[in-house]
Amino acid sequence: MTSLVAKSVTVLAACAALNASAGTAPAKAPVPVEPEPSSLFDSIGATLDVGYDSRYYYRGLWFADNIVWSSLNLAIPLISGSGEDGAGSLTWGIGATYISTVETPFNSFGNAGQPAAGTRSTNAFDYSEIDLLTSLTYDAGFAKFGVQYLHYFYPDSYAGSFTGVNNGNANNEFGIKGAGEIGFTVAIPLGAANIYAGYYYDFKVGGSYAQLGADYTIAITDWLSLVPSITTGYGNDYYTGNNSAFTPNPIVANNGGPLGTTSGFTHILYSLAAPVKLTKIATLTPYIAMNQSLDARTQLNATTHYEVFGGVKLSLAF
Repeated sequence: MTSLVAKSVTVLAACAALNASAGTAPAKAPVPVEPEPSSLFDSIGATLDVGYDSRYYYRGLWFADNIVWSSLNLAIPLISGSGEDGAGSLTWGIGATYISTVETPFNSFGNAGQPAAGTRSTNAFDYSEIDLLTSLTYDAGFAKFGVQYLHYFYPDSYAGSFTGVNNGNANNEFGIKGAGEIGFTVAIPLGAANIYAGYYYDFKVGGSYAQLGADYTIAITDWLSLVPSITTGYGNDYYTGNNSAFTPNPIVANNGGPLGTTSGFTHILYSLAAPVKLTKIATLTPYIAMNQSLDARTQLNATTHYEVFGGVKLSLAF
C-alpha cells in the first residue's frame, strides 16, 4: 500500500510539473506580415459627384434650366497635421466640373436671329460649362484658409447660345468663351455650424466678387440629416453687362430698360438639403432652394425675383 501511495504521489507531482511548464514553453514564432505596398493614391481623397438642378444659379445669376453636371475632385495631403483635428495640415486640391443644360425654355439676352432651314428648332437654347480648379488649403484648427485658381470654359459663351448663335453678341462680359479667377477663402467650424467667406477676382472682366454664407447640420438619424443654409454675395463690376471699360455695346436688361448699378449685392440664397448616407462611400442629397435677386441681379436675371427650385446630387468618396 505504501508503495502504491508513493507511486501515485510521484505521478501527480509529475503532472503538476508538466502543467506548470506548459505556460512557460517558448511561443511559436509569429508568421511575418508583409507590409502593404505603398502608392501615391493611398494618400489621396477622391470625390465624384453627379447631380441635377431644375435651375442653375451661380453667384445670383441665372444661366439655364434643367442642368446635369458631374464633378471629380482630389485632395492630396502635402503636410500632415498634428492631433486628431488635423491642425497644421496643408492640402492640395485639384478638380474638374462639367455642366450642361438638358432643356431650357428660350430666354435670350441678345438678338440671336432665326435658324437656317433644316437646322434646330427656334427653342434650341444651349448652355455648357467646363471648370478646372486647383487650390491649397491650410487647416489652422479654428479655421481653414484657402487660395485657389479656377478657370471657366464656356463652349456656348457665358450667356449660352440660341440656335447656335452667341447670345452675348459682341458683349465683352456675356459673350466671352472663358475666364480665369483667383480666390481666397476661409471656413470656420462652430460645432454643428459652419461660417464661410470668399473673395474672388476675375482676370477676364476685371471684376471682383465677395461671398458670405453659413449652414447648420441637424442630425435626424445616423444616416439622415437636415442642413439649412443661407448665402449672399456682393459684386464689384462683376458680370453686369454694362461695364463701360470693357463693353462698348452693353446688352439690355430683361425688362428692356437700363441695367442700372454695376456694383452691389447680388442675391440671397436660402437652401434646405437632406443628405442621406446610403453606404460608407455614397451619399444622396436632395435639396430645395430659393434665390432672391438683389440690386446687381434684379434687372439682369431672366427669371422672377424670388425663384424656388431644387435638385439632387449623388456623392461617392473613395
